[in-house]
Parts: sequence; structure tokens; C-alpha cells
Amino acid sequence: MTEHSEHREQGLTTATEARGLEALISRAARAGKGAAPVERWNPDFCGDLDMEIKADGTWFYLGTPIGRMPLVQLFSSVLRKDADGRTYLVTPVERVGIRVADAPFIAVEMDVSGSGEAQIITFRTNVGDVVEAGPERPLRFVDENETGGLKPYVLVRGRLEALVARPVMYELVGHGEEIEIGGKTMFAVRSKGAVFPIMPADQLKRLST
Repeated sequence: MTEHSEHREQGLTTATEARGLEALISRAARAGKGAAPVERWNPDFCGDLDMEIKADGTWFYLGTPIGRMPLVQLFSSVLRKDADGRTYLVTPVERVGIRVADAPFIAVEMDVSGSGEAQIITFRTNVGDVVEAGPERPLRFVDENETGGLKPYVLVRGRLEALVARPVMYELVGHGEEIEIGGKTMFAVRSKGAVFPIMPADQLKRLST
């Protein structure tokens, strides 16, 4: 058997038992500490893995929650979302698909420093990323039609976003202000010189009455 075929036999998609998962962990660990340079890697697609990130940020493997945070952080460091809209675990030699119910990360804490145009909003995610919202890490707000609620997301890296947890969302909205954007008055938040519209000011007033 060739070295290439042995590699395939022991690749990420064979991670259906403890030994396979150990191989997956080993390959991810070798990708480096912290967020790996996955955008620069172009490995072959090796199939899908039975791994899912639920809407609350919990990681599941073979239908079982992954309870070890260091392991979740390791896997999160080699995540990549491609232009096809799918999310992958990527190492220098392999790329495998996983399922993501909503966003791969959850913003669980925020801090606000400065004021006005000098204001900076910083988020911490459930896996330890620290992100300053701004021109390179924008915030976006999505209306939940089924609930009438609001779901804010902040870009973490690449195409990967963090969903802002609901308690943090209320804190974030508390820093909103009315700002004229393109001739229309919007309720928005500022960070690092950028303005992120939440909704038209008149819509917010209707919701508040």
C-alpha cells in the first residue's frame, strides 16, 4: 500500500471511533496554535464528518456533545467557511465538511470603550476569540421573521461569524443612537469609525410603542 493510500485510510473522514478521532485531533493540533492560516491552504476535499455546531454553539460529534473546551477550541482554530456557503475543518493536507446550524461561534461578552466616533465595541466568543467590531470586522443585523426579533452577527475571521448572544444583544442595542445614513435616519451603533445600522429609527419607535 502506498503512503498516499495509507494517509487516506487514516484520514479525517475515518474518524468514526476513538482511534479516528485521535487522528483528527492530531492533524488539527499540527496545524498550529491559535487560529491557523486556513485561508492559505488548498487541500483536497475528503468528504463529510459527522460533526455539528448547534445554534447555541455546542459542538457535537457522532450525536454526542463535545464537553472538552480545549478540544472545541482546537477544532475551531481550523474552521473555514468557503464561497460555497459550507463550513469545513481544514488542515494542510485535508478538508472535511461539518454542519453548522447557525453561526459557528457565539459572542458571549462585550466591552465598550470610548464614545462617539472613537467608540470601540469588543466581543469575546465562546471559544475565546476577541474581536473588535469595525470596518474589517463588521456587524450585521438580521430580522427574525418568525419571532419579530433581531439577530446580530459579528465577523470573526474569513467568512466565519459569531452570533451575538441575546443578553449581549440587549447590551449592544443599549449603545445605539440615531444616525443619518444616506438621507435616512437609522438606529445604529458605532465602532472603530464605522456605523452599523440596526433598523430605521421610525421602525424602532413603532416597536417601542
